[in-house]
Amino acid sequence: MPREKQGPIFQKGDIMHFFRRAVFPAVLVLAVSGLLYAGTVQAAPRIQETGERTVIVIDPGHGGENRGTIENGHEEKYMTMTTALAMYEELLLYEDVDVYLTHREDADMSLKERAEFAKSVNADFMFSIHYNASASHELFGSEVWVSSVSPYNSYGYQFGYEFLTDMRDLGLFVRGIKTRLGNGGADYYGIIRQSVALDIPAVILEHCHVDEARDAVFCDTEEQLKAFGRMDATAVARYFGLKSSVLGVDYSDYALAAADPSGSMEITAVDTTVPELCVIDYKDADYEEGILELTVSAMDPDSLILYYSYSLDGGRTFSAREPWPGSDALTGSFPESFPLKLTIPPDTAPTVILRAYNLYDLYVESNSYISEQVFRPAPVENGEQPAENSANNRDIQPVLNEAAGQERAPEEGALERYDFVVFCLAFAVAILILLFFFQYVSYRKRKKRRVQRRKELGELWNQQK
Repeated sequence: MPREKQGPIFQKGDIMHFFRRAVFPAVLVLAVSGLLYAGTVQAAPRIQETGERTVIVIDPGHGGENRGTIENGHEEKYMTMTTALAMYEELLLYEDVDVYLTHREDADMSLKERAEFAKSVNADFMFSIHYNASASHELFGSEVWVSSVSPYNSYGYQFGYEFLTDMRDLGLFVRGIKTRLGNGGADYYGIIRQSVALDIPAVILEHCHVDEARDAVFCDTEEQLKAFGRMDATAVARYFGLKSSVLGVDYSDYALAAADPSGSMEITAVDTTVPELCVIDYKDADYEEGILELTVSAMDPDSLILYYSYSLDGGRTFSAREPWPGSDALTGSFPESFPLKLTIPPDTAPTVILRAYNLYDLYVESNSYISEQVFRPAPVENGEQPAENSANNRDIQPVLNEAAGQERAPEEGALERYDFVVFCLAFAVAILILLFFFQYVSYRKRKKRRVQRRKELGELWNQQK
């Protein structure tokens, strides 16, 4: 039987059909996924239902013998009272709202008593006012602690988003909307746990860290503490959709961040594991100017990367923490890689290690980058050379060659990494081409079988007529 004449492998109609059947659905899935992700922070109505009047309870944290954080000449129990009173006075300017303070005096009051007070006035929400500090004195930024219990978790998330948006606009770093669990799996913080047990939504507002220089400047004066209170009141007004003819504002139609009323928000889930990975790669170096350029990458499937710090001495000492560039604790997103430019002290051959910290301040250390050359300033104009020590003699000739105008040979390690990257890219492209080809050949075979089957069915039909 003569072989059937084959047409060209790629026919216009076949390619278009393949695009509609394979490529377009994939693009559609990606687009829908993007919309679903965006929906987590898109505008939405408040999911908490309230009556005609809103009842708000403000809890100034600490009091009496419980002094709270004592740093930089500040005592937290006085700071929280100043902020809470300003918040109380501001909220009284809104309509259809009843506002209470758990206490006005500097007195001891248990967490259970505070929650029971909120229950006694049928509170719609309890807001516990606090300022922060860390044992290491290196943390900075604002955060909100919410209940892990549904639907209080979602209530806390919608309010926390408003509060932290204001803190970010003020210039503070955002540490996130988070939950913390105790040994039994219940909410760790007593004011939240006791309130939720009485069906009262509650959150803890940590405005800033009073023991870190980048935050301390936001809470140094009494007026700054009062300003925090007024901002808190505005966030509450937006959350509840309040209006005030005195202030000339109406948040009745204000839309909040989208939240799930039937369950907890994944972005608030506690993470008890360190980030999965942290890697640093050499990019470039200017040994005369003392500049080292690296590419930093990190992964954490359970949280986001929030900070980084680095060591130039192999891990003996680390820099202060810095925000991971592009990390957004409100949306839960962060870039997995970023370029890092480090200033290296003169006459130093650094061993660089980097730490990547997640939302819950757990960290993982990277691989080490060991410089093969000493960073040294260029020779002075009169030809004198900087003092050398025996440990650096091995690097004198490369520096002299460069000063004389000779082109420095690329580092062997850099060439190997470049070749490896090129090989990986070429291999990936080849795999994609093969996958496309095999899928197309498979499609052509299926189409040929369908045509043959239709032909056979037509002949059978004609025979049966």
